[in-house]
Amino acid sequence: MKHVTILANATSNLGSIDNPRRAFLAVNDFLQQNGESPLFKVEIAGCSKSILLENGVCTIHPDVEIKNLKKTDLIIIPAIEGDIKKGMEQSQQYIDWIVQQYKNGAEVASLCVGAFLLAATGLLDGKSCSTHWRAAADFAQMFPEVNLVTEKVITDEQGIYTSGGAFSSANLILYIIEKYVGREAAIHCAKNFQVDLDRHTQSPFIIFEGQKGHQDEQVKQAQEFIEKNYRERITVDQLTSLLALSRRNLERRFKRATANTLIQYIQRVKIEAAKKHFEASGKNVNEVMYDVGYSDTKSFRTVFREITGLSPVEYRNKYNKTMAMN
Repeated sequence: MKHVTILANATSNLGSIDNPRRAFLAVNDFLQQNGESPLFKVEIAGCSKSILLENGVCTIHPDVEIKNLKKTDLIIIPAIEGDIKKGMEQSQQYIDWIVQQYKNGAEVASLCVGAFLLAATGLLDGKSCSTHWRAAADFAQMFPEVNLVTEKVITDEQGIYTSGGAFSSANLILYIIEKYVGREAAIHCAKNFQVDLDRHTQSPFIIFEGQKGHQDEQVKQAQEFIEKNYRERITVDQLTSLLALSRRNLERRFKRATANTLIQYIQRVKIEAAKKHFEASGKNVNEVMYDVGYSDTKSFRTVFREITGLSPVEYRNKYNKTMAMN
């Protein structure tokens, strides 16, 4: 039997505690219906016998305190609710325990921004990690030794799993179920909980919000110029002339401040504008392409797919209300 431990404290997201618990128990039911023995022993673990969640709205009573839990097979780190730094501060007591359990053979999975707590253990250093795209910039600054791959829904390296944001955590749980039990059980759970089983990227859901939480005012000027003039053809030389900086200096500072190269930033601003056109207007691909400053169809389609994971037509059909109703 696999011992699954779902961690909980006052800043844990209730859904990312309860949803995995329900999924693993549903697998047990599925196995028993097929004449097999249940596979998972599922426990919620905390540092006290009673924990207030959601600002005191809910109270949970963990099955076990971690100080009494010597061995487990799989640790689930739920998403942090609210302020991430505060959540990490209140979770410090879990870090050494997680590391020790991993050394003893346990696997570890983080859901959404639970990746921050997992990264704080050092177990993610040198490994790939996904998290909610909204938290990506803060994560990259706090944990530069981790290979952040925000576009992915799931990562799996050496017994350490991470997932993208919000409900995409369900995809990681199904992935683990398939790995432990098999495809049939995963499909059963996917249908039961109505989850798209084979979603591998969160790129179509990412809303690009230029990273401006830095102190480099000239870089901010460059960002603002790009965002105001995305309909035009913007060049790096144009920006260096505007700011009276060398190309090398501007590119170095821009990448350090925003985690994007100048070209990447220009592309992302243009594609974000294109996405909004596709969502809200009836314009065709060429009309939108020209509206955001592209003149080459192939280039536009290529960059659009690289950023969103979908072609312009696929994106429009997915998110435009009129198209979706047809």
